[in-house]
Amino acid sequence: MKRRSLLKAFALSATVASIGLAWGAQAADTIKVGIMHSLSGTMAISETPLKDVALMTIDEINAKGGVLGKKLEPVVVDPASNWPLFAEKARQLLTQDKAAVVFGCWTSVSRKSVLPVFEELNGLLFYPVQYEGEEMSPNVFYTGAAPNQQAIPAVEYLMSEDGGSAKRFFLLGTDYVYPRTTNKILRAFLHSKGVQDKDIEEVYTPFGYSDYQTIVSNIKKFAAGGKTAVVSTINGDSNVPFYKELANQGIKATDIPVVAFSVGEEELRGIDTKPLVGQLAAWNYFESIDNPTNAKFVADYRAYAKAHNLPNAASVVTNDPMEATYVGIHMWAQAVEKAGTTDVDKVRAAMAGQTFKAPDGFTLTMDQTNHHLHKPVMIGEVEENGQFNVVWQTDQPVRAQPWSPYIAGNDKKPDHPVKAAQ
Repeated sequence: MKRRSLLKAFALSATVASIGLAWGAQAADTIKVGIMHSLSGTMAISETPLKDVALMTIDEINAKGGVLGKKLEPVVVDPASNWPLFAEKARQLLTQDKAAVVFGCWTSVSRKSVLPVFEELNGLLFYPVQYEGEEMSPNVFYTGAAPNQQAIPAVEYLMSEDGGSAKRFFLLGTDYVYPRTTNKILRAFLHSKGVQDKDIEEVYTPFGYSDYQTIVSNIKKFAAGGKTAVVSTINGDSNVPFYKELANQGIKATDIPVVAFSVGEEELRGIDTKPLVGQLAAWNYFESIDNPTNAKFVADYRAYAKAHNLPNAASVVTNDPMEATYVGIHMWAQAVEKAGTTDVDKVRAAMAGQTFKAPDGFTLTMDQTNHHLHKPVMIGEVEENGQFNVVWQTDQPVRAQPWSPYIAGNDKKPDHPVKAAQ
């Protein structure tokens, strides 16, 4: 009896072991990819579509055979617009889920929150949103715009005859690192153009702020002093009440142009855009761009939204950070194939000089040294249908300047994140 029991126990152990090996083999047959975006809270309006387009891109790559013969397995986490929680979720993705790479974050405060985690654990983050610069990390690839690829050209446009010849600037933003640092750069740039501090106003509001009546009234008063433009670095769902209040107080683009750096097609979906016709946004991509690559990108996303029953699937739109997400995932996959491994150090080296034909109509290049994309710059006017008509753009992609030349001492900063980290 004892002998039979022992044999049964050995057989059971062997079965459990074989099941464990089978599961291990199955896990090894996939490459885990982290998707870290706020799907709830004040930033969900902007970040949820990035999660959706990331999943679409992963499906697209898997349909073509995956990477290194393995399927990509997305691991989605929701840091819920809670900045410390981003760091916890990043650590979870790298240590527990064993993600080979993470695509995520929107706000700079969330990126700053996770940065020490990625550097400590030597993880790899692809960050898809325009930002304030003044940072380079060997563990981050920045696929959104640096200030010289968005903020500086936008203000130059506002100062031009085509942009309204603005002489005074109302800098309105959400109160955190991206707006404050961007406006520090813009103030220094404006000084270099002869604009005095009395002609520059800075106002900041908390995340989730909704009562813009007094602020918009103050914009009108400030504009009485000369040709004025508003530069908006408002982030998240606060954009909806801000633009509604502009309409309520009768501010038109011909009177006081507003250029936004964080308002795209997705944010305009919840707004009556008729009173906002002519207001501006500066990006590196708009859905309305007419070329075959973009037509396919937009059609594929609409089909994905319908097939996966996304909310308001019939009216989904694409935007700049979605394109940057799409480009980043494809570039990472190309780098893994080139490296022959998901090893972070080898993928990082393989990312240098990667190119990808993007929906914006250009073949984008990952810079050989600074971990930023060379990107075209575009300025679009709001149309009645919530789309943008591109009124100005660069002829070619522009190389990013992570360290703004308008900040003292930046000329001594290294232009290579790996060397800077050593």
